[in-house]
Amino acid sequence: MEISNIFYILLLASASGLCIALIFFLYKVSGSIKRIEIDINDLTHQVKPLIASSITLSEKLKFISDEAKQPLQVAKEIVEDIKDRIDVILELEEKLRKGVEGPLTKLLNTLSGVTNGINAFWDNYKKR
Repeated sequence: MEISNIFYILLLASASGLCIALIFFLYKVSGSIKRIEIDINDLTHQVKPLIASSITLSEKLKFISDEAKQPLQVAKEIVEDIKDRIDVILELEEKLRKGVEGPLTKLLNTLSGVTNGINAFWDNYKKR
């Protein structure tokens, strides 16, 4: 046998060994891919209920926030109504004060003048 035939046989044996190793590793890779596919399917089945419950939760939160807005709006209207009534009362009080203050001041000045006049009269009357 020639040396080239020996190398040729070694080359064929190495190629066969590499093919067998390649088949073995491809089998392992396909097994890993199948496991990944199973994990992804399990994850998908677990995520679907989570998404559904999240949608339900968001709808309930929207309903609750809409329901909370109504009493807040009523309270806001009540506060505005009270504010308007207080403004009317304050305006009335201001008008009353201005309406009474001027004549009352004049009356008090007049009474004070009359009192001073009477006191002056009595003082003069007592001196005589």
